[in-house]
Amino acid sequence: MVVNVAIVGVGLVGSEFIRQVLTTQSKKVAVVAVANSRQMLTSSTPLTASWTEELASGVATQPFSLDAFTASLATSKAAHPTVVLDCTSNETVAAYYPTWLEAGFHVVTPNKKAFSGDLGLYKKIKELSSQPGSPLVYHESTVGAGLPVINTLNDLVNTGDKIVKIEGIFSGTLSYIFNNFSTLDASAKPVKFSEVVSVAKELGYTEPDPRDDLNGMDVARKVIILGRVAGLDLTQETIQVENIVPELLRNASPQDFMSKLPEFDAHFEKLNQEAIQNGQVLRYVGLVDPVHGKSSVTLARYPASHPFASLKGSDNIIAFTTERFPNPLIIQGAGAGAAVTAFGIYSDILKIAERTQH
Repeated sequence: MVVNVAIVGVGLVGSEFIRQVLTTQSKKVAVVAVANSRQMLTSSTPLTASWTEELASGVATQPFSLDAFTASLATSKAAHPTVVLDCTSNETVAAYYPTWLEAGFHVVTPNKKAFSGDLGLYKKIKELSSQPGSPLVYHESTVGAGLPVINTLNDLVNTGDKIVKIEGIFSGTLSYIFNNFSTLDASAKPVKFSEVVSVAKELGYTEPDPRDDLNGMDVARKVIILGRVAGLDLTQETIQVENIVPELLRNASPQDFMSKLPEFDAHFEKLNQEAIQNGQVLRYVGLVDPVHGKSSVTLARYPASHPFASLKGSDNIIAFTTERFPNPLIIQGAGAGAAVTAFGIYSDILKIAERTQH
């Protein structure tokens, strides 16, 4: 049976997902509705590659609201299992998930807000999606894009393994910055911290304001998500987050931040040299710690022998230490980008297609 998909948010990731579905000519997945913040386009037949022009032209569209979008999907849901795919990073959309679930829609999303924000909302979503026959919720792409991180963690938890700790480099941006800044490779040319940040910004790895990466909050959200999947009631108040933005630059304008960051190169170089003299490197790491109850996001040191020390480029790496895997189970690969994020979404929707076959 075909699963219909209705997408809220058709930017880079939403558009790439549609492209992948159309390219693979899927017999299991049909996109029947798309919406941006202004308007929506719904169809009784699968949308084709001309959906962008149809949405932009406004000829067959209607003004968008969450209620109107949901009401427009009633016919789809009556005929086929229907997934609402949220490709926004919007809190209002995330807060609407219980409404969709109560109406019988499945939910798939890369949006971290519902799974790392208000704990009450998270528990409501969990409750509505965990009963026999209830709609399904998948959010693999909230951590590590398309890497099988949440799927693996769910398998460990559901089979009764005991999680000792989950440790990872969850930010492609901070992976790139510290892999280039802090290395034990003697042939590598020394670089200043501000220079690496500047290059990362030019390459499009950072947020428009790099402080949104360097303050650790994006990594914190991913730690919270994994902690909750592992059964911990983590919130932003219960984890320690090391903000590595120099205090004097936290309230500066984005332009002033970039122009004044070189003034703090000596601070970062001192940290780096202290690590290197001990045969270690600096890595910005998220930790879920169920045993000691001290989940955190910190700038930590790792010896050359550790898998985190030899990471290259902007890869993510996640290590699960459990009772069954005392030597950590490690997942590594590209953890950001439209193509791999859309792959994670597509995989989730295919799982729903398999689970809803009658």
